[in-house]
Amino acid sequence: MMPRPTSRPVTGPLTPATPKAPIELVPLARLASGGKWRTEAMRSYRMPLMLWFTRGQGRITVAGTTRGYGAHNAIFIPPRTMFGFEVTAQVYGTAVFFSEESGIDLPAEPCHLRVRDALAQGEITTLLETMQREIDGSRPARDKALTHQGGLLSVWIERQHAGAQDAVADSAARRLARRYTDAIERGLYTGQSVSDYAEGLGVTSTHLSRACRATCGRPASAILADRLGYEARRLLVETDMPVRRVAEMLGYRSSAYFSRLFHERTGLTPSGFRSTRRA
Repeated sequence: MMPRPTSRPVTGPLTPATPKAPIELVPLARLASGGKWRTEAMRSYRMPLMLWFTRGQGRITVAGTTRGYGAHNAIFIPPRTMFGFEVTAQVYGTAVFFSEESGIDLPAEPCHLRVRDALAQGEITTLLETMQREIDGSRPARDKALTHQGGLLSVWIERQHAGAQDAVADSAARRLARRYTDAIERGLYTGQSVSDYAEGLGVTSTHLSRACRATCGRPASAILADRLGYEARRLLVETDMPVRRVAEMLGYRSSAYFSRLFHERTGLTPSGFRSTRRA
């Protein structure tokens, strides 16, 4: 049973903070710290993101479509695009966050690049190492240098995308799943149900779930519940708002109902989860 609509939409999301520099590099291990839900649960960020995997493998879901990833895979995720991915101890790589104000020309759509050419692998490795030195240093015009280096990275992405041999063909199911996840991101704090979203997309909830199962192996209800679950945990960890307010923001009809569903998903009460993560 999904939360009932509320008349109090709230803008968001709030995490992670916008990079102070045009570009920020974060090891995947640090991105995943704090629990698997930090990466595996569906979420979106306000700024563009590129994931560069150098070792390990797993699955990633972007805009409602799941694919496998491995070493030397680059995945670009535009801002406010829903995604989640598996990270194990054997997975290494870097998350590249682009500031919203960087002005760097980046793709408007997600792209998954399997980089097999050794020269291209060397190019991105060198670029990221150069960026990290610039970030760690204190030389004048650092932001200007990072912006230009980010421009070179955007060119690298464009060239790899143009030469990709294994791009996944678009389909009606993928387009619908993408529209659905985009709608959830826009309406995250409006308390809409799967039926509400399906109606807005001009399809039945059964058809919507069938499309989602085809693209990511999960029904539409599971995607929505996962996204709401992430947002609930994020708000509990990163804000001081009362549990009642968190439930209200996410459209649950009562804090008791929200607490029961939260306990079923995590094994902890909302207050218990908050105190455990802040210990």
